Amino acid sequence: MSEEAEATGAGDKTVTVVHVMRHGEVDNPEGILYGRLAGYHLSDLGRRMADRVAEHLEGRDITHVVASPLERAQETAAPIAKLHGLDVDTDERLIEAGNVFQGKTFGVGDGALRRPENWRHLRNPFRPSWGEPYIDQVVRMRGALESAKDAAYGHEAVCVSHQLPVWILRSFVERRRLWHDPRRRQCSLASLTSFTFLGDRIVAVGYAEPAGDLVPEHLRPGAKRPSAGA
Repeated sequence: MSEEAEATGAGDKTVTVVHVMRHGEVDNPEGILYGRLAGYHLSDLGRRMADRVAEHLEGRDITHVVASPLERAQETAAPIAKLHGLDVDTDERLIEAGNVFQGKTFGVGDGALRRPENWRHLRNPFRPSWGEPYIDQVVRMRGALESAKDAAYGHEAVCVSHQLPVWILRSFVERRRLWHDPRRRQCSLASLTSFTFLGDRIVAVGYAEPAGDLVPEHLRPGAKRPSAGA
C-alpha cells in the first residue's frame, strides 16, 4: 500500500487477525534451559492449557494453523487445528531464540553469573551477546507473521511460537526498545498476542490469557525464579 493510500485511509479494507501463541507448560523436571533441543514435550498441564486455548478459539474464523518445528509448539497447536478441521503447518521462522546456554541450568540463584566461563556471553545485554540477536528475531518473526496473514487473508490464523520471539515481535510492532527486563514480558504460557491487519497494515495488537488460571505462580512473568525454558 502506498504512503498516500495509508494517509488517506484508502486501499484494502480486508480484516485479518493473526494470533501468535506461546506454547503450554513443558515437562522439564531437571530445569534445563532446553532452547531448540528436541525431545521436550508438553506436560499434562501443558496439554490442558492447549485444550483450553482451543476451546477459547472454537468460535473464531480460524483457517490456518502453523507452529514452530519444536515438539512443544506442535503439540500446543494440535488441538486448535483439530477443532477447526485443519492440519498444523510448520514454519522454521517461529522457532525458539538461539541461546549459548542451551542444555544447561541457568537461572536466578544457581551461581551461573559467578562462573568466569560465562562472563564473555554476558557482556552486551542490548544485542544480546548470549544468543540470537534481537533484530534477527524481528526479521524472521515478522516474515512468519506476514506469511500467516497471507495464508488466512480475510480470516484468522494461529502461529504457535515461544516466549522471547513473541515478545520481541510485539515490542517491535509497538515501537518499544528490544532489550528489556525478562521479568516484565507480557507473554505467559499459552497466551495469545493477536495482531489485527487492515489490508496489509497492522492496526491493533491485543493480548489474552485464556489459560491464565492454569499457570503455576512460579511460572508467571516476574516470578522470583523464572522457568528454564520458553
